[in-house]
Amino acid sequence: MSPVRERYTVAVVGAGAAGALTALHLCETATRRRTPLTLVLIDPAPEAGRGTAYATPDPRHRLNVPAGGMSCYPDEPGHFTRWLCRHGEPAVTAADFATRYRYGAYLADTLGQAIVRAHGVVSLQRLRTRAESCTGTPDGRVSLLLADGARLTADSAVLATGPAAPTAAWAPGELCASPRFVAAPWAAGALDGPKADDADVLLVGSGLTAVDLALTLDRSGRTVHALSRNGLLPQPHALAPAGPMPAPEGLEDASLDRLRRAVYRHVSRSVRMHGDWRPALDSLRPHTAHLWRCLTPGERAEFLAREGTLWNTHRHRMAPATAESVTRARTARRLTVHAGTVTAAVSRDDGSLDVELSDGRTMHVGWVIDCTGPGHRLDDPLWRSLFTAEAAVPGPLGMGVATVDGRLLDAGGRAGLPLYTLGAPRRGELWETTAIPEIRGQAAALAHEVLAPLAPGPRSTRRPLDGHGLALSTHAEAAAAYRTGLDRILKVRSGAEDALARAIALDPGFALGHAALALLGHECGAAVDVPRSLADAQRCARERADERERSFVDVVTRRVHGDNGDTALVRHLDTHPGDALALAAAVPTIAFSGVDDLDDDYALRLVERTAPAYDGHWFHTSLLAFLRQEQGRMYEAGELAHRALAAEPASGHAVHALAHVHYETGAHKAGRNWLDRWVSGRGRGAVHRAHFSWHIALHELALDDTAAVRKRWFTQLAPGRVTGVRALVDSGSLLWRARLSDSWHGELPTADVLGSVATDVLERPSTAFTALHSAVALTAAGDLAALRRLRDHAAEADEVQREIIAPLCEAFAAVVEERFHEAARGLDALLPVLRRVGGSAAQREVVEETLLYALMADGRCDAALRLLDARLERTRAPRDRRMRAVLSD
Repeated sequence: MSPVRERYTVAVVGAGAAGALTALHLCETATRRRTPLTLVLIDPAPEAGRGTAYATPDPRHRLNVPAGGMSCYPDEPGHFTRWLCRHGEPAVTAADFATRYRYGAYLADTLGQAIVRAHGVVSLQRLRTRAESCTGTPDGRVSLLLADGARLTADSAVLATGPAAPTAAWAPGELCASPRFVAAPWAAGALDGPKADDADVLLVGSGLTAVDLALTLDRSGRTVHALSRNGLLPQPHALAPAGPMPAPEGLEDASLDRLRRAVYRHVSRSVRMHGDWRPALDSLRPHTAHLWRCLTPGERAEFLAREGTLWNTHRHRMAPATAESVTRARTARRLTVHAGTVTAAVSRDDGSLDVELSDGRTMHVGWVIDCTGPGHRLDDPLWRSLFTAEAAVPGPLGMGVATVDGRLLDAGGRAGLPLYTLGAPRRGELWETTAIPEIRGQAAALAHEVLAPLAPGPRSTRRPLDGHGLALSTHAEAAAAYRTGLDRILKVRSGAEDALARAIALDPGFALGHAALALLGHECGAAVDVPRSLADAQRCARERADERERSFVDVVTRRVHGDNGDTALVRHLDTHPGDALALAAAVPTIAFSGVDDLDDDYALRLVERTAPAYDGHWFHTSLLAFLRQEQGRMYEAGELAHRALAAEPASGHAVHALAHVHYETGAHKAGRNWLDRWVSGRGRGAVHRAHFSWHIALHELALDDTAAVRKRWFTQLAPGRVTGVRALVDSGSLLWRARLSDSWHGELPTADVLGSVATDVLERPSTAFTALHSAVALTAAGDLAALRRLRDHAAEADEVQREIIAPLCEAFAAVVEERFHEAARGLDALLPVLRRVGGSAAQREVVEETLLYALMADGRCDAALRLLDARLERTRAPRDRRMRAVLSD
């Protein structure tokens, strides 16, 4: 019998930012692939994620990259910002600069969540010790000797050791021997002495470390001196960053002289275009590693000597708040900056120091602190053991270690032991490699590389199917949960979100499950972290999905981002007409906004074109019924709806179509009675039950039954019974329509509606359809400030929001301010294009009713009568007849 192979073991040495990000991506990649893994995280620190950089609790120590650039995931830039919003900072934006301590908490929390999600697939061991040496084993693995004397054998190891320790090679011997010299300022307790007295302090170095320490030690009566060869502080970030600009062309394979000229021209162009040099430098960031590799060793050395300092002070910038504090300290002369070097130091009897500088001055200070930053050579015991054994060699210019795509090269230039590194040790190879945006990308790439030997073999040709015969890239159990979720979506029943969540819990690598959840969150208001689900869908699709599934993920991505989502959806259905979820998303119904942005009848043509793939299936028939009533073919729509309900009595789309048929044909009593019975019976499990109640209330409004409307609202539509987007779409709009038709007397309970909706949904909605109903609810509440914030959001959003929602907000604001002539003009101009917003004619009718109200309030009775006559031609509602009679008197 062959021996059972142990789980594949990966050791990560170091649990700072680089180690935490590596462990995070290893956990998530192994989970998506369902690859059993033992992950060993080695570091004496009490908490993973903080390391040196993010352990400082001083709130003045801020990140030098905005929150939008600090996500753990290279393909999910908003992840850190959303985490901050969920953890006590709801107003934070991607442009804000969080504290470094807060970021350490984010790293630890995100890793912890990944470990929880990986339970059953990844087994984590946390060793609170150091790795002292590393050697190879006869079977090609690595053996790590730990500081506690234990040995760990792993299939591969990632050395996430962070920057090399500072060497203080610049410091004279007497200074190094002084107890008033702080060589490692970030070590625990290192600053206790300088904090305890008021003596002046000399910081040797003027980079970001010196800036942080200057703020920590700043106090009245003390001068903090910062000394460096150049006397330059880091530049600040702009308070209001200019827009991005593309990198200059023709930089590939350029010599240093050509590169220097091109970059200076690029910076000059940026200053002319934006009034700021920063966009030019930021545009080079994605290309920096490639440009560095193109330089010869001599050119790299020349760059470091001539431009290194200039690059660092402009590339690694201070947060605006930090820069403001530094400016105040310099203005008050509590911080002074000097150019020069330390040449000698003499201790006085009281322990203070006389420090001689290269310009001949002598500075008397109580403390000297080394802020020169990390050294170039990796010199801890682990790295020394590898260099001694020639299992690793120094990198270019002696900086860091030599690697190829993160794998260590031995003295022969070969990838020998299965050892990897990332971040600062790759500085000689990449130059810019110490910031989170670079480290997270390296961590994600390393996770794939390290787990490559465990990549699954060719997939079996037999795969489970969805309910319409399409193959699913998952296993049978997850497929069954997905089918349940899909069935509930198509029937408009509750429980779809839970079923899809169960599918991805059973198979975290199931791309279609993640994409379906993202779609429900984006368009249906489901309680889903849409950016996270979408990012998971994209990652999974890259690893395990067929062409149809990848296409669907792309469709959802484009719809969420407002990037030609309708066009992508149509292309997808042309190739995959039997994809029922895609077809459901394409039709503007109770569940989805559809593709009506293309032209008025495109959704109908899609449904007609896909008919052969469904062969009369009740779902397809239900959609066709809904679109027929939108065409005004009410009799045919009713027949189709009844046919679908005969095959599937729980079909919410068929019920919805029939509700519209009753409303548009003026069969208000029959429609109210039929729908009331359905809601009380089979409709109890409908996910949008409140919307069907809204339809009943519309009948009651049309019948001028004000008491029934109020009762319906309080018993079936009041917040508490309805929340989130449905509270806007149904509860809020009904209140406004009741007020417009004089069917609701007294104060409107709009505050309850607005209080049940998240501010993001209300003021920064992702779809034009939601934005329309946000505008209606805010108008009903008379909240001009929020209405204008919604307008500003719409003006920067997708095309439909820019062209329709933004001017609609202006018109509604005119209603609130009783500028009825302007309001009527704006609303009348929007009616012909309002269909682009999505939803049904009955939902969009609220804009027409607001126009009617504005015309009447403006005294334009003839125009109001013409509009009422047009409405009465469609359906002879008692309410409209009453309003006409009032106008005619």
